[in-house]
Amino acid sequence: MSFLVIGECVADIVREPGAADVVHAGGSPANVAYGLARLGRDTTLLTQLADDDAGRLIAGHLTGAGVRIAVGGAPARTPTAVVSLDERGQAAYAFDIAWTLTADGPPATGGPVRHVHLGSIAAVTAPGAATVLALTGRLRDTATVSYDPNVRPALMGEHGPAVARVERCVALADLVKASDEDLAWLYPGESPESVAARWLELGPAVVLVTRGGAGSLAVTRADTVAAGAPPVAVVDTVGAGDSFMSAVLDALAGRDRAGLAALGADDLAGLLARAGAAAAVTVSRAGARPPDRAELDAALAAG
Repeated sequence: MSFLVIGECVADIVREPGAADVVHAGGSPANVAYGLARLGRDTTLLTQLADDDAGRLIAGHLTGAGVRIAVGGAPARTPTAVVSLDERGQAAYAFDIAWTLTADGPPATGGPVRHVHLGSIAAVTAPGAATVLALTGRLRDTATVSYDPNVRPALMGEHGPAVARVERCVALADLVKASDEDLAWLYPGESPESVAARWLELGPAVVLVTRGGAGSLAVTRADTVAAGAPPVAVVDTVGAGDSFMSAVLDALAGRDRAGLAALGADDLAGLLARAGAAAAVTVSRAGARPPDRAELDAALAAG
């Protein structure tokens, strides 16, 4: 099977006190595609890249892992995000990004597309978001869909319409992953369990919530399962949620909608353990550098 990831690439300019800026390839969907390829999955990323230094850096990073890149229109410059890290390695973002994706149809992939992942800026930012949603709607007849809102408040616009755009994406998805910070911005004062229940009513079979050092949560119509976070010395948190997402999609590869709906408590516990281990590897080193399969297996064995 092949995975199709649709979304933005961003050059992350990592800035921390007392150190020179460092540029990493980033963008949540691009990170997910990279993580899937690192785990040996046939992966195509439909995105936008400019022919500039940042675009070439990102393209080399992705293709070096085996990601197939399909470009739907070239922007004037590759998007950037200044990632400011505090003393604990927590990241804050300032963006220079436009999203104008165009596509006449699905890009060429290595095989039949059986899963589509969308998320972040690309799924809710006009005008390109219309292409993302239309293409996902066409593909979901034969493919499962996952979504990660990866909320960036500075780019979301007015709150009410932003929530409506996110919920439209949730309704397209079979599996949704969000952070507790995402949920706190979208639904202030509501618990993750309450939001998960709300989203399940829109259509997904599974909602996953990451909670940083507090671990993660998986909610279905039948079960709620919580998992702790593996102990790790944090270098930075860039890409941790995307690494978690890649590991989830890898673990669930081949499951159709009925298979996702049939996940039980033990399945969910194993899923959270594997994804949490992947995120722990990523935060233990600088930048969005998810594990390959050998590293992930080793982390699980050591955990």
